[in-house]
Amino acid sequence: MNDRHIIRASEANERDVYEYALLRVVPRVERGECINAGVLVYCRAQAYVGARTHLDEARLLALDPDADVAGVRAALRAVEGVCAGGDAAGQAAGDDAGRRFRWLIAPRSAIVQPGPVHTGLTTDPAAEADRLLELLVR
Repeated sequence: MNDRHIIRASEANERDVYEYALLRVVPRVERGECINAGVLVYCRAQAYVGARTHLDEARLLALDPDADVAGVRAALRAVEGVCAGGDAAGQAAGDDAGRRFRWLIAPRSAIVQPGPVHTGLTTDPAAEADRLLELLVR
């Protein structure tokens, strides 16, 4: 591939490619029912990874009246911590934004699970995370 096929931010109205995945809460894995509780956003060009979360406790308890709400909230906070980096990221603190995002979107059989990855264009990945939270989670 040569350079003429590569779109640079300056050629795309200053927008950069970003990736995102929803965070789903699956209180009873064997049933497969879930609610959206957050969004992960990664923009390589801006070295950005961020998470926005919102847990609708009533919807969660409608799926499973015995759901561990405190545990789910703790898991969502942990995801936010990994995205933030620093001490809150634990062992991932030394990893770059891309590596932290890839670790967070890895498939897992847990109550909080990532969904499929999608892409888009943005000038502000943090604002995009806020927009996606409002659109897809709240």
